[in-house]
This record gives sequence, structure tokens and C-alpha cells, in this order.
Amino acid sequence: MAEKVLLLGNEAIARGAYEAGCQVAAAYPGTPSTEILETIARKYKDIRSQWSPNEKVALEVATGAAIAGVRSLAAMKHVGLNVAADPLFTFSYTGINSGLVIINADDPGPWSSQNEQDNRHTARAAKVPMIEPSDPAEAKEFTKLAFEMSEKFDVPVIVRITTRIAHSQGLVELGELSGLPEKDFVRRPAKHVMIPVFVRQRHKFKEDEQIPRLRDFSNNSGLNRIEWGKSSKRGIITDSVAYQYVKETCPDDSILKIGMCWPMPDRLIKEFAGGVEEICIVEELDPYIEDYVKSLGIHVNIGKNTIPILSELTPEIVNEALNGKIAARNVPLYESSKIPERPPLLCAGCPHGFVYQVLKKLDLHVNGDIGCYTLGVLPPYSAMHTQGCMGASIGMHLGMEKAKPEMAEKSVAIIGDSTFVHSGITALIDLVYNKGTGTVIILDNRTTAMTGHQEHPATGKTISGEETHTLDLAMLSKAVGVRRVVTVDPKNMDEFERVVKEEVAAREPSVIISLRKCALQK
Repeated sequence: MAEKVLLLGNEAIARGAYEAGCQVAAAYPGTPSTEILETIARKYKDIRSQWSPNEKVALEVATGAAIAGVRSLAAMKHVGLNVAADPLFTFSYTGINSGLVIINADDPGPWSSQNEQDNRHTARAAKVPMIEPSDPAEAKEFTKLAFEMSEKFDVPVIVRITTRIAHSQGLVELGELSGLPEKDFVRRPAKHVMIPVFVRQRHKFKEDEQIPRLRDFSNNSGLNRIEWGKSSKRGIITDSVAYQYVKETCPDDSILKIGMCWPMPDRLIKEFAGGVEEICIVEELDPYIEDYVKSLGIHVNIGKNTIPILSELTPEIVNEALNGKIAARNVPLYESSKIPERPPLLCAGCPHGFVYQVLKKLDLHVNGDIGCYTLGVLPPYSAMHTQGCMGASIGMHLGMEKAKPEMAEKSVAIIGDSTFVHSGITALIDLVYNKGTGTVIILDNRTTAMTGHQEHPATGKTISGEETHTLDLAMLSKAVGVRRVVTVDPKNMDEFERVVKEEVAAREPSVIISLRKCALQK
């Protein structure tokens, strides 16, 4: 009898990649997907794994490996797929050689992200098949299936999970390594070089051959399945973790479980709708399934008119929406005992805290970025005023100076060391090239702290802890044209304040590297 173990969804995906014969895996750490690569690097050392500078590079590395002839995987959170969108849309046309699987982790809630986007739309826009497991056991099996689908249809396949799937545990049956042989690399410029004449050919292939085959697969593969219930009155269409909540709260109803959300199973949906009197759709975030069902001319009785579009669903929310049953309200501990709420804070001894004390004292406008240092927006510092996405602080900083030149004397951009490598370098080049005069503070705590202390190119170690070249952020800043580069320990607050005053007053680009190791690692 096969061994069953308790695994997180992310650990199950790593196991699925191993059993599928994946040989190359790349990612940039981002909650809730981080543990996938960490598990691969720790437990499945036959897979050549790496942290990449960002998700775009991770997908390009994985695609190169797949075209060369080995199965490969790229993992990222939902906003990471935005960064990787440029290669994704093109590799959708070129196809692969060996299987290429992209793990996308959406974050309904959101628990650790700057937005709540629904990447089912991205799969449709990129015309890349997307499948959705509903628990850790399916996460493993769907990952394996995704590699097979990728090779069968000559296209990358996205496995979409959510925070609840990534970080919940379930029993997973362990299988054996597939031991697939590598494929030969064959030069095929007409397939892999997307100049316009070849683009037109590959687009025609996708529309005329690939997508119709994928739609047939969606209808017939069993990834999408009907579970007829005791009653034919109400039918519920659902996907991902919402399926588990529907099973728990509506045990007698008929269910159409969507496991492949692009292309959607049009014939199966029509068959299901014809067998019930009412249609309800239970899905997190956007009305993705609902809009498609309505486009088929099917009336939806309950959808986003009742199911919230915001945040995660729970069994209680589903039970109230579909059955009118309002669960007894659990009184939070802080209400029942009058304990005050405790918002997230920078850790005691965090080097960023010294930085924020100085910036607040100087009353500077702070263009922030993505990292644990984003918590500087909250009391007691209240010292961050704008923030967008990874790497946006420097570009926004330059934009403010272009709009109102005097702002350069009253503001700074701050960005973490890992985030600077991810997408801040090009923005710094832009600041220098377009004659900005602003000050950039790189908060260098020698790690990717927010997602659990992962390595990056400026730490000098790989994902497996091996020594490698250490990217010198000061030399890099000088290489792109910044003449004023100062490295200072932020704990020396008097010196740090003096440096900030001096650099903000300078009428040319400057970079301050706030260098002090993360308190949790130190």
C-alpha cells in the first residue's frame, strides 16, 4: 500500500514536480508560494533549483530548460505572474519541448500582497491552460498532470493555487519518480523565434488546432466533473477551495467541480445546467466562472449578487449565502477580554526602524516599496507615504520630481536589497539617465526577510547555501552612473541623519546603502 503523509499544499506541489521527473525549477520568493522552491531545494536535490532575481527571469530559465529537453517548473505568487507576463504571452505561442509548468499562487484576503487580483483572467488572456486543485492531494496530482498536458498540447500549463491551498495540510499519497528520459534539443526557429511572420503562423496553430483540442480535453478529461446529488433542484458550479466549502455545507446538491478553468468546459456546463432547476456559482474573487456561464445563455440564480467578491470565502459565508444559515458569531479574544488589537510591527531591533526614525524626524516624503519595511507606514513610525509594486519606489520618486522639481529636496525613495535586485536596478538607471536628482535609500539587511529569509544575488549564497558571487550594490550603483554612493550603519542614527541631510540636499542622484543585518538573523 502506498505511503500517505501529511503535507502542505506547497510541499505537495514540490513532491508532484519530483514524481513527474522535473529537472529544473526556478522562482522568486513570494508568499504564499515560497515553500515550493524551498521544499524542492531541501528534499529533492536531483532537481536543479534556484532563486532568480525576479519572476520574469525565473520563467525564462524554466522555459529555456523545457525547450532544451527537460521538464521544468517556475513558481510565483499572483503579482509575480504580472512580472512574468511578457515572456508568458510569447511562450504561449512558441510552445515547449519537454513539459513546462507554472505555479501561480493567488492571495484572496489578501494576507501578504498589495492587491487581490484573480489570475484566472491571465490564463484566458495569455491563452494558456490553467488547472486548479482543491486540496493538497490534488495539488500533487494536478502538478504531475500539468507536465503531461504541457507536452501533449505543446504549451506551458499554469497550476493555480490560493493561500488556503498553499498553506493548508492534507494527506498526500506518495508515488514513484517517473524517470522520464530527456528529449533532444532541436533547432526550430519558425517555432521559437517570434518575428511577425512566425507569430502569425503560431497564432493560427493556437486558434485552429491547440485551443479546440484543449477545450475538448476540458470537457472530457475528468478535471471538470459532475457530482449528481440527491436533489435535482439546485446545481452548484464551483472551483478551488470553494469546492470544499460547498461539499461541507450543501451535501445534497449537485455539483459541477471546475478543475480546469481555461478553457472552460462549455458542453459539460450545458449538460449540468440542463439537469438542475437552479444554478448557483460559488467562487472566490471575481465572477470568472459566472461571466462565462452567463455567456452561454444560462441564467444564474445565485452568484456575485450574493457571494462576496472581496477576500476569502469560508464555510460560514457559503452556508449563509446558499442556505440562509447564519453561524453563531465567534467573539474574538481581544473583544471578549478587552485586549487591545496588536497590528503588525517591525521586529524589535529591526535596522529599518532606525531609518524611519530619522526620516520621520526630517519630515521627508517617503516613496516606499514592497518588503517587511512597508510596515513603516504604521505607527509608531508613520513614515511611508506612497507604495505601489516591486521596484516602484524609484520610478515614482523620479515622477514626482518631474512633476514638481522642488519635491526632490523633500523626499527619498526606499527599497530593500532583494527588491532592488528584483526590479529597482532599471528604475535607478532611469533616474540617472533622465537627469533626476533624487536620493535612493537601499535598506540592505542581507536577506529577503519578508518571505522568510531567502538568499538573493547580493547575499553571496544560492538557494542551497552554496557560496557564489556577491553582487556589490555600491559598485552596481556607481556602474549605472550614480557618483554619490554612501554606505552607513543606520543604528548610528546621528551619522545616518547627517548623511541623509547631505544627500537630499545634493543636486544630483545619490544612493545611501543602509547596511545592517536583519535582527532575526543576526
